[in-house]
Amino acid sequence: MSYNLCDYNEVNKILKKYGFTFSKAMGQNFLINPDVCPAMAQELGADEHTGVLEIGPGIGVLTKELCKVAGKVVAVELDKRLYPVLEDTLSECDNFELVCGDVMELDLSEIINTHFDGMTSVKVCANLPYYITSPIIMTLLESEFAIDEIVVMVQKEAAERLCAEMGTRKAGAVTAAVRYYGVSEVLFEVGRESFMPSPKVDSAVIKITLSSSDEFEIEDKKAFFALVRAAFSQRRKTLVNSLSSAMPYSKGDVTNALKKIGLSESVRAEKMTMEDFVALTKILSEQADGK
Repeated sequence: MSYNLCDYNEVNKILKKYGFTFSKAMGQNFLINPDVCPAMAQELGADEHTGVLEIGPGIGVLTKELCKVAGKVVAVELDKRLYPVLEDTLSECDNFELVCGDVMELDLSEIINTHFDGMTSVKVCANLPYYITSPIIMTLLESEFAIDEIVVMVQKEAAERLCAEMGTRKAGAVTAAVRYYGVSEVLFEVGRESFMPSPKVDSAVIKITLSSSDEFEIEDKKAFFALVRAAFSQRRKTLVNSLSSAMPYSKGDVTNALKKIGLSESVRAEKMTMEDFVALTKILSEQADGK
């Protein structure tokens, strides 16, 4: 049976049929705006040789659109109550497969390698729950899975942070991670009225195009990200104070390193570019090794 998953009344009927109620703890808000999911699917530039991993398919409104453009779609869903719903709403999609479980606990590398064998490209597309946006994106980036693009809907504020320019007030540690692994952009905004039930905030769809090269030539990635996290952990403080309190560097060490790259000892993390952080990490590491 074919369902209109963007029709409020029809969606209500489906949910009542399976006795489903929304879970605030899981951040469940189902899209009912008919324009959003087709637009997200088209942004992927997918074809019959593309595999798409979806996280949190809900009742399948985005999944249905992904199945139209991709060779195979695999969705990971935590909520067991949605399994029979998805079996029903996606019964006509023969290129869809459901993986049951928590995306933060499953072996995504094995899922990608097993389910997308033979695909020339693998992408991630999802309407991410607000409460777990950053952990999921960081897992996708840091694990360096065989994916080349991420198109996700997130809270508008998170989108601005993920796609911010380094050296600006909206930038944070997650901004640096996104910039290290690729290039991000906000595609379009999605109003809160596009969901049922309506959340209290607006959303935005972003795209992260991943790069296979190390643009910034970071010698010690672990040290770099440790420094970035420490720098933004107390962003109201100067970099000298935040790094000396969170890392094994004295205020003198940090001050001297900043001077070497031409920055003031009063500089804060939000004013640092990627190049600044790379240079600072290298100098502080060299100073530590020289002691």
